[in-house]
Amino acid sequence: MVAIIPAKEKIMEGLKKIYRNWKRKWNFFRSVNWIKTYHINYKMFPGSIARKLPVYVYGKVHFGNLSGTINIDAPIKKGMIGFGQPYELVTRSKGTAEIFLKGTFVCKGHVQFGKDYLFHVGEGAYFEMGHLASIASNGKVICKEKIVMGNYARMGSECQLIDTNFHQLYDTQTGKRFPMTAPIVVGNYNFISNRVTIMRGTITPNHCTIASNTLCTKDYTSLGNHILIGGIPAKLLREHIARDWEAEQARLEKYLIV
Repeated sequence: MVAIIPAKEKIMEGLKKIYRNWKRKWNFFRSVNWIKTYHINYKMFPGSIARKLPVYVYGKVHFGNLSGTINIDAPIKKGMIGFGQPYELVTRSKGTAEIFLKGTFVCKGHVQFGKDYLFHVGEGAYFEMGHLASIASNGKVICKEKIVMGNYARMGSECQLIDTNFHQLYDTQTGKRFPMTAPIVVGNYNFISNRVTIMRGTITPNHCTIASNTLCTKDYTSLGNHILIGGIPAKLLREHIARDWEAEQARLEKYLIV
């Protein structure tokens, strides 16, 4: 009897492990919107790429337009682009996600969008995301000209990237018309907190941290790397500060790459 009990415990542990793995896979299978996933892959890619399913769509989403292009500048793998990917604390969705793609979307690796996003890339516009760049839940991308996010440029919930004023403005004395759009460039290893708005003409340096509820409107690269900016509008708050990306890299890759 003494020898049998450990054997039974070992069997039970093995069964529990099998159940946990099965449950994890089943939860993942249920989280993917397979109809929308197959739709967007076979709409945007030739069959040889589409069958690999490089784009996963999670949950409810409205396809407003898919007449643009998606270019993946990296080895093709399953689930490289995760629209609505469940990687945050929030577990429930309002079902308001929307994709409108008339322009060009370029990915340099694995990227993520959280729940209830708005992804709008207008006709002739260009939007690029570096490896492990992300936009968390309730985020908005409105790209009418050009937006580039570097590697590990990670944005918190309720952030906005908007490269346009939407409406024409002009000087009432001179009649001069102001540009409606200007490119946005978010540097590599940017740590962007929640409710940050990044507007037309913004350029951030590498290793830039942006505080919550900040409004970015200009080129901040003259401030150097490893900085913290914040406020409305954003200003320098601290130098010589950075997120410890090296320590987090393995964990990020484990939980974000499908």
